[in-house]
Amino acid sequence: MGIDGGPRTAVVVGAGVVGLSTAWFLQEHGVEVTVVDRDGVAAGASWGNAGWLSPGLAIPLNEPGVLRYGLRSLLDPRAPLHVPVTPDPALWSFLSRFALNCTWTSWGQAVRANLPFNEECLEAFDALAAGGVTAPTVEAPITAAFETERQAVALLHELRRIDRAGLPIEYTALDGDRLRREAPQISPRVRAGIRLDGQRYVDPGAFTQALADAVVARGAEIRSGFRVTGVHTASGGLTVRSDAGDQVRGDAVVVATGAWLNDLARDWGVRVPVRAGRGYSFTVPTERPVPGPVYLPAVRVACTPYQGKLRVAGTMEFRGPDDPLYRKRVDAIVASARPLLTGVSWEEMTDVWVGPRPVTPDGMPLVGATRRPGVFVAGGHGMWGLTHGPVTGRALAERIVTGKDSEVLRDFDPLR
Repeated sequence: MGIDGGPRTAVVVGAGVVGLSTAWFLQEHGVEVTVVDRDGVAAGASWGNAGWLSPGLAIPLNEPGVLRYGLRSLLDPRAPLHVPVTPDPALWSFLSRFALNCTWTSWGQAVRANLPFNEECLEAFDALAAGGVTAPTVEAPITAAFETERQAVALLHELRRIDRAGLPIEYTALDGDRLRREAPQISPRVRAGIRLDGQRYVDPGAFTQALADAVVARGAEIRSGFRVTGVHTASGGLTVRSDAGDQVRGDAVVVATGAWLNDLARDWGVRVPVRAGRGYSFTVPTERPVPGPVYLPAVRVACTPYQGKLRVAGTMEFRGPDDPLYRKRVDAIVASARPLLTGVSWEEMTDVWVGPRPVTPDGMPLVGATRRPGVFVAGGHGMWGLTHGPVTGRALAERIVTGKDSEVLRDFDPLR
């Protein structure tokens, strides 16, 4: 330990955006960091997501309408929400807990708990950029497109609820013609839209790699192929061991393993389940340049400019985090998005990907100390791990170094 009682060394398990952000901000406090990952940088949910940095849309998943939508979609294999027929009792237990939290009371609690993260998330990205993370963040509105005005009203109601909860969101309602002037990929079937200003996007894989490069440039080591089997107390510190017999020592350990969080954390008193809500994405060429992100709420599809093309991301599939990619889910995204977009070369699809987003049943992540002294966790951000990754890392690093309970992290207590 350091002279002030804080850790001098730390091991971060997980080289996604949450783990690397925590490593970076620990370095800001002078902590020497080693990052280990079973696969490598951005190997989980951090590579293929839509890349949105969107405090205006970082909405908890347990909105009551999701439950109604989910029950209807169980009988439709093409639906954006997919739960496979399986005898897995842990999955059905998780879904039961999730359903119990699909109330306006629980949703409102999650919205309020996330307010500090939403208010500070873009500033945390700016801190990383000022500190040497070279991947740019691009300022651009997110344009939500709807076939009917009635569909648009549902999102307007949700935005107003968030505004009443304390997070002002700047948005403008648009008719179909104005939508197509601002976003030429939107098809004539779309008749209404909402433009959310003050948002940003990134190339998520490039950003996470740039963050990893910055962490290494500041003196850290990142060790890939390190599958953690346990954390053990040794000589006043902690030893992280791998299945190959390797080990790394530190005064503190942070477990940021996304959808695999429970594999280790359940031994340290973390009882809130984290399940893989898997998302799919792919890249397609477009006839004209894509000016900014497009959201298709009715079919739960997010589209983002990506390396001169369009990244299309969607679906919420509750399978195991290591299950293979199921092509039918990709086909379902194409079938739902095709009528709403134009000038897209669907047949030239590349970069088909599936990634396990870590979902909790109450719409709030797990960030903080466990019952094991010196061991912390950070995960369960659902679809918003990229948006909230840096601000999570900053808040947790402050908690680890000072030892003081954080008001910002109170509702995210992993032992709740």
